[in-house]
Amino acid sequence: MTTGEPREPVRRTWPQVHETALRMAATLRAGAAGVPPLRPGGAVAVLAGEPAAIAPAAQAVWLSAGSVTMLHQPTARTDLAGWAADTVTVLEMIGAELVLLGAPFEALAPVLRERGIAFRLIDELAAAEPIAWPSADVADEDDTALLQLTSGSTAKPKAVRITHRNLFANITAMVEASRLDVRRDVMVSWLPLFHDMGMVGFLTVPMVTGLELVTVTPADFLTRPLLWAQLISSYGGTVTAAPNFAYAVLGRQLARAEEGSLDLSTLRFALNGAEPVDPDAVEAFTGAGARFGLRREAVVAAYGMAETALGVSFAPCDTGLEIDRVDAEELEAGRRAVPTDAEGAAVARRFPRLGPPLSGIEVRVVGDDGTVLGEREVGLLQLRGESVTPGYLTVEGPKCAQDAEGWLDTGDEGYLADGAVVVCGRRKDMIIMAGRNIYPTDIERAAAAADGVRAGNVVAVRLVADDTRHRESFLVVVESRRAGDAEAERPIRKDVISRVVSATGVRPADVVVLAPGSLPKTPSGKLRRAATGALLTSRA
Repeated sequence: MTTGEPREPVRRTWPQVHETALRMAATLRAGAAGVPPLRPGGAVAVLAGEPAAIAPAAQAVWLSAGSVTMLHQPTARTDLAGWAADTVTVLEMIGAELVLLGAPFEALAPVLRERGIAFRLIDELAAAEPIAWPSADVADEDDTALLQLTSGSTAKPKAVRITHRNLFANITAMVEASRLDVRRDVMVSWLPLFHDMGMVGFLTVPMVTGLELVTVTPADFLTRPLLWAQLISSYGGTVTAAPNFAYAVLGRQLARAEEGSLDLSTLRFALNGAEPVDPDAVEAFTGAGARFGLRREAVVAAYGMAETALGVSFAPCDTGLEIDRVDAEELEAGRRAVPTDAEGAAVARRFPRLGPPLSGIEVRVVGDDGTVLGEREVGLLQLRGESVTPGYLTVEGPKCAQDAEGWLDTGDEGYLADGAVVVCGRRKDMIIMAGRNIYPTDIERAAAAADGVRAGNVVAVRLVADDTRHRESFLVVVESRRAGDAEAERPIRKDVISRVVSATGVRPADVVVLAPGSLPKTPSGKLRRAATGALLTSRA
């Protein structure tokens, strides 16, 4: 594991990480003044930003038969009082016995102390003699390994309970689907470790398999997006992953990069997931990267969620982004994904094929009445298998995730096409107008192309019918650097409306222009539609 780029890179072998983890585990089991020993099954929260500290700390908790919860990290804009209150709620919800605190958050120690939260500094844990392993206290397959925090579209926290069985099953399936090979592969990542794609996909997977990993922090990427490509070039990176917005950002950087300054020819598997995949953004990324040796076949789409540890389905290696183009009217009115050769957003919808389900996972599509639907019939996606979580921890108490037959309701609308999973959008966000089912993603992509709108910062907000509104409608909310200037906002609104009507055939009730940084997002960077609606209501 190489960390510290681009300032002071340090490479540690996984056996070295393991040795450090054994020492940390001994310290955790011994306890300290005011901090009781970590008991088997105990929940430990981790607040740290550096992968070099998180890797051995998480492993130490697992070696002590405890569970790991990566806390959401405060930023420079975070109200610390509010963050502390939210964190206390989370710690109470998961029954945390201890917080492990590491760089760059050591300065928050007084905040935790004031709240009576037991904590230990990660840098001080490795002083003891290592524990003997295996020990008497070993976790069972169905004990909790990870509690993955997710707030979804609401402010209420929820933790997905991932068992060791879930984690092992999903890691095994992802290694198989991506053809990971410890002899050749080098993983490169900047993903946040409080998100499942980072914590499971680009820390736990290489730690379990022994794969070479080069990892930096999200702040490193956001400050200098081209660093991602530079690390792939310098280390011969073969495997990486990110949400769609990051590929869009890097694509713009690559378009301006100096000829011959990078070598991306080694990259064989660049997974695009965690949010809706925009074919135009992928095309722009692969087009800009082609002059540096990037193969378009390297970028593949995937479907995943915290409820399966990480992966649900991966597109096959070396296929590139495969698009399913379907008739818009049949999709929206008939609830069928009928293939079409027609061009243009008004008559055809484009959805990425997200590949077949991973080994050990079943996917089915059900209608509103619970009937199992057939090929290319659109309905609710459900999952079953060893990777699927048994349940959640919520502020109201534990909650089961599966029905009596083991099926998990994903909340996603989609269909199956030639064995591949296709996701249309979140059911709760779907907009119904004149008998048509319209997905916000189509509206958002059209609006994002308007001049002056910040890419990736557009939200379509559903307006349900009520006493003041005779039929369902929607708002389009965009961020722009021209916000606040009435004259400059007017053409933005006009352009957004024109593009949305052209793409979907429906007109928004209004277009709201906000300043950069206004749209609510989850800690992992996803836009929150329901929270955006609440924000507009509070401003009204």
